[in-house]
Amino acid sequence: MESVPNYDQRHSPIEMSSDQFRAVGYQLIDRIAGLLDSLPQRPVSPGQSASTVRQILDSERPLPSQGADAASLLDHAADLLFEHSLFNGHPRFWGYVTSSAAPIGALADLLAAAVNPNVGAWPLSPMASEIEAQTIRWVAELLRYPSQCGGLFVSGGNMANLVCFLAARQAKAGYDLRVEGIHGPKLRVYCSKETHTWVQKAADICGLGTDSIRWLPVDPDQRLDTAALKQQIALDIASGDKPFLVVGNAGAVSTGAIDPLPDMAAICRQHDLWFHVDGAYGGLAAMLPNAPADLVGLREADSIAVDPHKWLYAPLEAGCALVRDQQHLRNAFAYHPPYYHFGVEATNYFDLGPQNSRGFRALKVWLALQQVGRDGYEQMLADDIRLSQQLFKEISKHGELEALTQSLSIATFRYVPSDLRSANDATERYLNDLNSELLTRLQSSGEAYVSNAMVHGKFALRACIVNFRTALEDVLALPPLVLRLGHEADQALRPANLQTAKA
Repeated sequence: MESVPNYDQRHSPIEMSSDQFRAVGYQLIDRIAGLLDSLPQRPVSPGQSASTVRQILDSERPLPSQGADAASLLDHAADLLFEHSLFNGHPRFWGYVTSSAAPIGALADLLAAAVNPNVGAWPLSPMASEIEAQTIRWVAELLRYPSQCGGLFVSGGNMANLVCFLAARQAKAGYDLRVEGIHGPKLRVYCSKETHTWVQKAADICGLGTDSIRWLPVDPDQRLDTAALKQQIALDIASGDKPFLVVGNAGAVSTGAIDPLPDMAAICRQHDLWFHVDGAYGGLAAMLPNAPADLVGLREADSIAVDPHKWLYAPLEAGCALVRDQQHLRNAFAYHPPYYHFGVEATNYFDLGPQNSRGFRALKVWLALQQVGRDGYEQMLADDIRLSQQLFKEISKHGELEALTQSLSIATFRYVPSDLRSANDATERYLNDLNSELLTRLQSSGEAYVSNAMVHGKFALRACIVNFRTALEDVLALPPLVLRLGHEADQALRPANLQTAKA
C-alpha cells in the first residue's frame, strides 16, 4: 500500500531555520561590504568576452537533480558576480545613465523581498501601498510638480514613458479607443530626433506604428525646433490627421539637452494636445535652486517620466510615471472583472498601470529620500554637474581632445590626432572609426567606463556622471587615459587608413 505523506512533519528543502538564515545572511552581508570597500581598486569592467563568461559559469551544465548547501551557493554566486561584472557602483563608471546604487537601497530590497507584498491591490499590501503613494508625492515635490498627481513605480524609463503614452492616447483619441480599437484619423506624436527609442517602442506597442511619429529637427544645442513643431502640427491637421501627443526632453539621453519645455507647453495648450516630458534622466535636476529655466516647464506637463534608479541613486529597478490627473491613469488601465473583490477606498495600483502583480519598488526610494533629505540630494546632483563641467574644462585643455557638448552632468568629446585637425569627409569617417575603436579599448581597459553619442555626425565619447562615488581625482584621470588609448588606437588603425585620412 502506498504510504501517505505526513504533512504535520513536512520538510520543504527551500526553507531555512532562523539560525541558518542569520548565518548565511551575515556571511553574505560581510562579503557585500567587502565589495563596496574594494570598488575603487577593482577594474570597472572585466573586459571579458561572452564565451569566456559562459565558460566560467559552465553555462551548458544541466540542472542538478539534488540540492546543495545555501551558504556555499551564495558564496559561489558572489564569486561569480564580484569577479565578472561591470560595476556601475565604481567611482569611474560614467557610461549610459545608470547610477551607483545607494547601500540603503540594497538593504531595502532585502527587506521588501522578505515581506514580499504584492503592491497591486491595497488589501494585499496595505503599508507598502501607502509607502508607494507617499513616495510618489515626495518625488512630485522634488520636481515642483503638483503633489496630488497620480503615479506609480515601474521598471524604468521605457515603461514609465509607455504608461504616460497610453494615458495620453486614451485621453486625446476622441473616442473610447480601449473598447473600439484604433480607427479614424491617424494619431500623430511629435518629438525631437534626439528622443530616446522608447517612443518607437510605445508607438509600436500601442498599435499606432512608428510612422505615426513626427521626428522634428533640433537647433545647434540639440533642442527641439518649436517653429518646426508648429508647422508640422498645422500640416497634419490640414491633411486630416489627429495630433495628440508632444514629447519634450528634460535631459536628452545623448547630450543632456533640455528642450524648450515652456514653449512646447504653450503650443500644446493652443491645440489641446497632451504634453509629456521624458525626464527619465534629467527631470530630477528640476529640484536644484539654479535649475535651467527650460527645466521649470516640467510643472506644466500632463505627465512626466523620471527614473529614481538614475539620479536618485536607487538600485535597479525603479522608474516612476507621474500624471497630473490620476483619473487619466484609471481611464487607461482600470478593469474590474468579477473575480476582483477589492474596494476603492484606497489606491489599488492595478488600476493605474499595466501590472497586476507588482513588487515593492518604492521602499528603496522612500528610505533613501529620508536618509538623505532634499538638501542632501540637491548637494549630490549639484556635485555631479560640477564634476561634469570640470571634466569638460579639462578636455578643452588638451589639443588632441575636442570638447563637443556639456549639459547637466553629461559631457561629450572625441580624440582627434593633431595632424587630423583639418577635417574633410574622409578624415571625419576615419575619426569616427578611430573613436569607435577607442571606446572599445576604453571600456575593455577596466580603468574607466564611458559610452558614446553621435553629435552632429561625429562619433563622440560620452561621460554621464550620476555617481555619488565620483570625486575630482577620478575626473582628472580620464583625459590622460583617453589620450594614451587614443594614441594606441590611432597607431593600430592608421596604417590602413593613412592615405584616406590625409586625402
